[in-house]
Order: sequence, then C-alpha cells, then structure tokens
Amino acid sequence: MNNLETIGRWVLILGGVMIVVGGIIWLLGRFHIFEHFPGTIRIQTSGVTCVFPLLASILISIVLTVVLNIIIRLVNK
Repeated sequence: MNNLETIGRWVLILGGVMIVVGGIIWLLGRFHIFEHFPGTIRIQTSGVTCVFPLLASILISIVLTVVLNIIIRLVNK
C-alpha cells in the first residue's frame, strides 16, 4: 500500500505543477509578447494565422532546464 500512496502523492504534485504552468502559459498568451519577438515565424492566410515563436521557445526551454536542474540539485542534498 505504501507504493500506491507514493504514486498518488506524485500524481497530485505533478497535477498541481501542470496547473501552475498551464496558468502561466495562458496568461502569457493574453499579452501577445511572443508575436513580436525576434525569430517568430508568422504565416497568415485568409482567416487563418499561425504563429511559431521559435526563439522564444528555445529561450523558455533553456530557462526551464536551468531552473529544474537547480531544483533537482537542491532536493537531492
């Protein structure tokens, strides 16, 4: 039973993290700051607009990698 409790705890923690990250992404999407960011590819046709924020995605990936590595190192001590 202890194993199921541990799995349940991790599922709850990951769910909470996903809610927080989703909320941050949702709020960032309202400000449209990545549409005018350098390295953004914008394809616009009649009625359809696709925005690919390549540089912003790379920067977010690097920042999240550094933050998560710091958190993991602090937790493992």
